[in-house]
Amino acid sequence: MCGIVGYVGTQDAEPILVEGLRRLEYRGYDSAGLVTISNRRLHLRKQAGRIQDLARVLRDRPAPGDLGISHTRWATHGPANDINAHPHLGGDGTLAVVHNGVIENYAPLRRQLERDGYVFKSDTDTEVIAHLIDQNLRKSEPRETPSDWVEWTSHDLVEAVSTTLAQLKGTYGLAVVSARYPDMIVGARLGSPLVVGVGETGHFLASDPSALVGMADKVVYLQDYQLCVLTRNGWHILDQDRGRVEVALETIQWQESQTDKGNFEHYMLKEIYEQPEALENALRGRLNDADASAHFGGLNLDTQQIRRADRIILTACGTSYNAGLVGEYLIEEFARIPVEVEYASEFRYRNPPIDRNTIVLAITQSGETADTLAALRESKRKGHPTLALCNVVGSSIAREADGGVYLHAGPEIGVASTKAFTNQVAVLTMLALYLGRMRHLSSLQGTAMVRDLRALPDAVRRTLGCHETVRRIAERYCQVNNFLYLGRQYHYPVALEGALKLKEISYIHAEGYPAAEMKHGPIALVDEETPSVFLMPRGPIFDKVMSNLEEVKARGGPVIAIACEGDEEVAARADEVIYVPEVPEYLQPIISVVPLQLLAYHIALLRGCDVDKPRNLAKSVTVE
Repeated sequence: MCGIVGYVGTQDAEPILVEGLRRLEYRGYDSAGLVTISNRRLHLRKQAGRIQDLARVLRDRPAPGDLGISHTRWATHGPANDINAHPHLGGDGTLAVVHNGVIENYAPLRRQLERDGYVFKSDTDTEVIAHLIDQNLRKSEPRETPSDWVEWTSHDLVEAVSTTLAQLKGTYGLAVVSARYPDMIVGARLGSPLVVGVGETGHFLASDPSALVGMADKVVYLQDYQLCVLTRNGWHILDQDRGRVEVALETIQWQESQTDKGNFEHYMLKEIYEQPEALENALRGRLNDADASAHFGGLNLDTQQIRRADRIILTACGTSYNAGLVGEYLIEEFARIPVEVEYASEFRYRNPPIDRNTIVLAITQSGETADTLAALRESKRKGHPTLALCNVVGSSIAREADGGVYLHAGPEIGVASTKAFTNQVAVLTMLALYLGRMRHLSSLQGTAMVRDLRALPDAVRRTLGCHETVRRIAERYCQVNNFLYLGRQYHYPVALEGALKLKEISYIHAEGYPAAEMKHGPIALVDEETPSVFLMPRGPIFDKVMSNLEEVKARGGPVIAIACEGDEEVAARADEVIYVPEVPEYLQPIISVVPLQLLAYHIALLRGCDVDKPRNLAKSVTVE
C-alpha cells in the first residue's frame, strides 16, 4: 500500500511527481505530499485528502527544483491528516523521508529518540526513520557530496541510511533526500516494492512501474536489502554491505494508453470492458491443438515432478482467493488432483502437515501482496515446489516462485479487481487442462476444452451486452442495505466475488453463500428489503438451485437471476433476469461474474461512491 515517486534530472520535479502520484493513487489516497530541493533548501508540501487536494496547494505554493520525492498514503499509524502525511522531516528539517511499509519496533525507537532530544510531530512510524537517519548522519563528519562513483559506497548519507535500516524491524520501501546532498536520492527496500526507472530526462524511483510509463523506458526492480542511489548523472544499486550490485535493465511492458481511462468515466468500467482483450492475451500462444492441451513457458518444474504431485495448495487473498476456489473445482474435476485453497494470511501462521509431493501455487494480481508473499516464502523454506499466477513482471512473488504463469491482463488501476479475476480463472482453467492431459484426460476432451477456451473472449464480449439491463436493475435496488449472492458448485466462488465487489465499492453489506446452505441459517436474513442474486445458468444442478430460489420467493425476498439466454423458466420466477451466453459449465464463472461487476459498479455510482478509490482500501496490500 501507499505509493512513492522520486525524480532527479533535467526537468522540474513537481509536475513529474504529481503525475506519478496520480497513477499510484489506487495504492492509497488518505493524504499526499512531496518535497523538492532547490538552492540547498527543502520545499515541503503535503495535504490530507486526494492528489487533487495536494495539486491545489501546489498551485498557490509551487515546489521548485529538479529533484524530489513524493508519497500518496494509505494510513497505518495515525489518522489521515496533514501532519501524518508524508514526507516526514528528520532532525533540524534538512532531511526528508517517504516510506511504505510498517516499522514494528518504532515505539521503543521513538522513546529512545525522544530521550536523545528529538521532537516528534506526527503519529507515524515513518518519522522514526527520518530522525534515526539524521542521528546517524550527525555521527559522521559533514563533507561535500563526492562526484566520484567509487566513493559513493562510503558516502555519509548512504552510510547513515544503511546504519538506520539495520536498526529497523519490519518492512519498508523508502526514499531519502537531504539538503546537505542536493543532487542525490537514496532508496531502499525490504518487503515493500521499489523500482528504479531510467529515462531520457533523468532517473526515477517508484513503488510501481505503472507510475513511470511514458517517462522511463527501462526499470530495475530492487530486491530485499538492496539500496539505490540516484543522481542527475547516473544511478547505482548497492547491497546491504554497500557493495555494488550489477543488475540488468528491463523494459516496461505497458503503454501509456493502458494506464489512462480513455473514453470511460472510471478505470473500473474500462477494465470491465477490457476483459475480452485481456482474456485473448492470456490465452495467446498457450493453447496447442496438436497436443489438445495448454503449454506454459515458465513453470520451471520438470514433467515428472508435476506428474508426481499428489496435492496442490492454492494460496491467495481477496479476489484472488475467490479465483482460487474456482481453480479448486477445475483442477479436481479435470486433473483429479486434490486441491486446497488457503487464505494466505492464515496459511503463513499455520503449521499444516504437507507431504513432499505437494505443490504450492500463489495467486496474486500485484505480485507484492504481503501475506501471499510470506506464505510463498514459508513454503519454499520447507522445501515445497512453488508456482505463482501473477500479473506484474518483475514483482517479488514472480521473482521468488520456482516458476509460474503471467496473467497478461495489463495494468489494473481500479481498486476493485475485475479483469485480473477473469484472467486468473482462465489461466487456472488452462492449468487444469494441462494437468489433466498429463494424467487421464482424453485427447477428445482436451480438444473440446481448447475449442471452448478459444471462444471465451467472444462470449464475454456478448455478455457485456447486458449492461443496460444491469443499469436498470441497479436503479431499482441501489438504496437497499443488504444483498445475498447465491450459487452452487462453480458458482459458489462467483457468489463470493459478486458480494465482495458490492461491499468494496458501494459499502452495502453483502454475503455470498452456496445456495443450498440458505436453509442452514442465512434464510433468516431474507425479507422484502433484501435482494438475493441467484447464479443459475443451465447445468447439472439447475433444478436444485431453482428450488432454492423458490424458497426465497416464498418468504417475500426479491430475486435477481443470472441465467442463460432464452431461459423462460427462470424469467417466470425471478423478479429480474440478466441473461448471459450459454457456455460449458466450467467456463460459466468467467461469464457470470461480468454482470455482477457491472451491478456493483452502477449501484456504487448511484450511491455517490468513488468507484475507483473506495474508502479504506488500496489496490496492493503490501503491509500485514
